[in-house]
Amino acid sequence: EEGRYKLGLVSLTHTQCLICTPLPRCRVVGLRSMQAILAAAMAAHTVLLSASSPAFVFPGFSSASPARPFHSAIVGQPLRPASSTAKLVSTAAKAKPLVVVAAAKKAVAVLKGNSSVEGVVTLVQEDNGPTTVKVRVTGLTPGLHGFHLHEFGDTTNGCISTGAHFNPNKMTHGAPKDEIRHAGDLGNIVANVDGVAEATIVDNQIPLYGPNSVVGRAFVVHELEDDLGKGGHELSLTTGNAGGRLACGM
Repeated sequence: EEGRYKLGLVSLTHTQCLICTPLPRCRVVGLRSMQAILAAAMAAHTVLLSASSPAFVFPGFSSASPARPFHSAIVGQPLRPASSTAKLVSTAAKAKPLVVVAAAKKAVAVLKGNSSVEGVVTLVQEDNGPTTVKVRVTGLTPGLHGFHLHEFGDTTNGCISTGAHFNPNKMTHGAPKDEIRHAGDLGNIVANVDGVAEATIVDNQIPLYGPNSVVGRAFVVHELEDDLGKGGHELSLTTGNAGGRLACGM
């Protein structure tokens, strides 16, 4: 009877079949002929599906399940735009006001001389405040001894190489509390019966930094008492008539 014959995945009517005819009139064909027909039908089915879909379809896939296009992807966190990221970093790392804390400055001078006199001078200055000078000298004769800061730290020829009193303001010699004085005028230290002199001096004119810094200059202990510029001696307004230099150090 009239009807369709299904070969593989392609339906053929009896009018489209070149070899087969409706069952009552179909002639017997060999096994090889049937295999050739089946292959041709499958090829035609593949061509038809490829023409109807832009995606590639493997032969044997049913048209009921349309082919899905292939995609490649990297799985991960989405990246932010560069400008957004920079903005976030800038916000998170917003600079805080810089606070500078001034550390205390410290210096030490070791005093030596041709005699048995020796000592240590320690200086400390915090921020822009006054400098605290702690002095300890041994080997002195009991009594008062002039103690000064001299302009040079040179001791190549002994204490005589240290020059005059440190005097950046070009003043005459005086006492530490006087308005008119050398910056290096630090008065007297007092040795006890054992020849030991200990003193603490607080002074505003001997900073540890700046143009008038004491660093690189020399402290000198003198043989005699400093008259603080008031003794009436010809040397009173220059050296305080404090005599020779017993020990020095920078």
